[in-house]
Amino acid sequence: MAGRRYHPGAMVRVLTHPACLEHRPPPGYPERPERLAGILRAARAAGLEVEEVADHPAARGAVEAVHDAAYVERFRRAVERGDGLLDSADNPLSAGTWPAAWGAVSAALTAADRVMRGDGPTLAAVRPPGHHAERATAMGFCYFNNAAVAAQHLLDTHGCERVAIYDFDVHHGNGTQHLFEDRPDVLYASIHQFPYYPGTGAEGERGWGDGEGATVNAPLPAGAGDDAWQGAWERVIEPALERFAPRVLVVSAGYDAWREDPLGGMRLSHQAIAGWGRQLAALAGRLCAGRLLLTLEGGYDLEALPGLVVDQLRAIAAGAEPPA
Repeated sequence: MAGRRYHPGAMVRVLTHPACLEHRPPPGYPERPERLAGILRAARAAGLEVEEVADHPAARGAVEAVHDAAYVERFRRAVERGDGLLDSADNPLSAGTWPAAWGAVSAALTAADRVMRGDGPTLAAVRPPGHHAERATAMGFCYFNNAAVAAQHLLDTHGCERVAIYDFDVHHGNGTQHLFEDRPDVLYASIHQFPYYPGTGAEGERGWGDGEGATVNAPLPAGAGDDAWQGAWERVIEPALERFAPRVLVVSAGYDAWREDPLGGMRLSHQAIAGWGRQLAALAGRLCAGRLLLTLEGGYDLEALPGLVVDQLRAIAAGAEPPA
């Protein structure tokens, strides 16, 4: 398998694509350009390395390895016609939605390539988010499933035998689960609020066929706080990831379990969410030579979101450093 071991102590990189800011929903939509713009400003102010990447040459094939080609074409035609929505009221369209979706995929693919090159933990700071996007349906602000596209690229292009996706968004990643639930080469593991949108993610959903056991859900009730989430990580998620022994750890990083998030119902503290970075870095160091890729999902408190992301990235960098 290509790639070298990550040298601990290097700074976490942030990759984005300028088109990600061009998707412009109508006023009042929670998923809006200010989310990403605030994160990028905060990352630069904190001295993190932020890079705008170009379109990825493999993007079309990588997307169509996950999404039906007919869906991709239907999405293109809807934007070209000037349609206001794609599939649901949660998926508004503007002239910039199509290039933004491809920009998000390109950043995620480039991040995957960089992680495999040995550049260290990397965040694809992108929008639209992706984990609700199904094979042929847009859902929940999501059009292309960025984490799933990156995971399939890691399998197909980089020769990774096993890829794990850990999702800590407050909403269950129905799209990611459904795309891989019959396969043994991708583990999908999620902590999320349940019952809640989109209605999937019960503990008994464990995959099927050859993929039985490679789907792991740790649903928590509304109001769960730091201790409940840490317990779910220690009892369910971390052991599953260790048993699976992935070659790369992909993280669907949603920050809407934060206690003040307008779309969540959890009670997570800033300290807990930031502190997960050390756990992620330590686990990736043990299991997959530090190969850790994060893709931005939710998080809708515009004031808190930039600090949550930056502090978690700082914790990842600290957790990846060798012990003194």
